[in-house]
Amino acid sequence: MTDFTTTSAAAAAAQRPVLGRINRRQLGQGFLAFGAAAALPPMVRAAERTIRIGFVSPQTGPLAVFAEPDAFVLDQFRKGLENGLEINGETWAVEIIVKDSQSNSNRAASVAQELILDHEVHVLTATSTPDTTNPVADQAELNGVPCVTNDTPWQPHFFGRGGNPETGFEWTNHFFWGLEDVIATFTGIWDRGATNKVVGALWPNDPDGNAWGDAKIGFPKVLAEKGYTLVDPGRYQVLADDFTAQITAFRNAGVEILTGVVPPPDFTAFWSQAAQQGFAPKIVTFGKALEFPQVIGGLGARGDGLSVEVWWSPNHPFRSGFTGQSSQELAAAYEAATGNPWTMPLAFKHSLFEVVIDALKRCGDPTDPAAIRDAIRATDYDSITGRVNFTTGPVPGISKTPLVGGQWSVVDGKPQLAVIENGAHPEIATSGELRLIGA
Repeated sequence: MTDFTTTSAAAAAAQRPVLGRINRRQLGQGFLAFGAAAALPPMVRAAERTIRIGFVSPQTGPLAVFAEPDAFVLDQFRKGLENGLEINGETWAVEIIVKDSQSNSNRAASVAQELILDHEVHVLTATSTPDTTNPVADQAELNGVPCVTNDTPWQPHFFGRGGNPETGFEWTNHFFWGLEDVIATFTGIWDRGATNKVVGALWPNDPDGNAWGDAKIGFPKVLAEKGYTLVDPGRYQVLADDFTAQITAFRNAGVEILTGVVPPPDFTAFWSQAAQQGFAPKIVTFGKALEFPQVIGGLGARGDGLSVEVWWSPNHPFRSGFTGQSSQELAAAYEAATGNPWTMPLAFKHSLFEVVIDALKRCGDPTDPAAIRDAIRATDYDSITGRVNFTTGPVPGISKTPLVGGQWSVVDGKPQLAVIENGAHPEIATSGELRLIGA
């Protein structure tokens, strides 16, 4: 997808000071667009009312794989809203303005400012790791703009922004699973295999890596309680090209379980070097990198047996409140339209806009930021990724989504993901058993 903001405008936005709440009551010619205008029926044009939704995602850079479903999802909502959105008896056009974070947190903050100050969006949205969601949400909070984000574990998003568990944030809301869920899922996978329970951790020096490796809220404390020995060689810099020190530490410690949360390029480099240096763990369970069939396919036979947390799959028992599609139907429609395999972010991009549209329908007056904010806060909605309710905690403004564990197999060169661990969510059926790598 294209970022329709010029480089000079981005630079100017990055240099100007962040303002207080701005006036977003100006109404323009109604149109629906994915970064540009599209023709609308006379009924909507006559209304001369437009709701602007800003959307930031990493369409380029090392996190670009997260953004692959964006165009498909936005096209779904464009078509579904082509006759406008009815709010309190009036019809409004909806414009979605897309910006590329370029997988860079500073860039994410800059384009969020552009959306707020230049485009005067009514709602901000963002997805795909703390590098995107955190700076966007921070700009929304500073400027009094309603904001919804997902696809970041809630602790790196909430505490990474200095959130107070007693009060939360005023303008920002987030839905996804938490570190407690991924820790339970990963250990649930590991408990299913016979190993020496020595775990090597590859954690980068970024918001995810620092949160997952945190002594209090991350893996270390729980692993010790469960009888696992943790081998942590320290944080590495993202996009490193030499993992010899980490591999040597893991091999010398007798690591049989390997875990981490790394961008796809980093895992590919690490896993290749592990093979070259004779490091062969029995279980490899990673967040971020191993969530995508594109990455697994690129690894060839070396992708077989790798395991991962599963946020969503075609077999999840959820349905879209916007299109009416089941999880299976959404995945099939995506594959038919794009020729690409389904990915987990597909459903979370879809549910992000489901939640925003639902809140706008209920807000009464979309020109009033507080009305939109309050409608988002009151959300209690069944989405393609499950129930979203921002009043249920674990802290204000956060809604948790279910998490299970899966393992990849490579059949005739094509990656397939089976759910193998569902201890916390038996309503999501398993479809396989853990296989030790090399067994």
